[in-house]
Amino acid sequence: MQICVYLGSREGNDPRFAEATEALGAAIARRGWGLVYGGARNGLMGKLANACLAEGGEVIGVMPEHLVQREVSHHGLSRLIRVDNMHERKAAMAAHADAFIALPGGIGTLEELFEIWTWRYLDLHAKPLGVLNVADFYSPLLTFLDTTVEHGFLDVSTRRTLLAEGDIETLLDRLAESAKLDGANV
Repeated sequence: MQICVYLGSREGNDPRFAEATEALGAAIARRGWGLVYGGARNGLMGKLANACLAEGGEVIGVMPEHLVQREVSHHGLSRLIRVDNMHERKAAMAAHADAFIALPGGIGTLEELFEIWTWRYLDLHAKPLGVLNVADFYSPLLTFLDTTVEHGFLDVSTRRTLLAEGDIETLLDRLAESAKLDGANV
């Protein structure tokens, strides 16, 4: 199974973000799964890739040419896919993934999460997705999403498709179970 992870190209200001990122990268590799991510070697992105690689995991990075220098592409990956733009990046990441996880990050991370969730809502894919709620980073967003349900802008069934866990192994287990139900290669 290939897990696409969306996360920051910065480290953030809480050491738990980096710790959880490294633990997730290692856990993906230990399960014999592959990692798909944005291709950078800096910030949480680099920590994720390095941890997965250190455990013998396969890591595919996807990066637009205009970000190769800005985000400093990782040169030790199993494969770096260079694309022309952000639209191609997101499409390539989705095409190589069986499931999606969002870790802490900024507007790019949120945009990627919401786009892939919207694609699922529109039946463009049936792959599972979730957030790893490290240090309650996503708790305000999850509360807001529950509020959108209360106000009638989001169906309960759609809200339930976004999994949220604070524990890595629990989230990976839930994604694997959901992927099996959806026919993914687990």
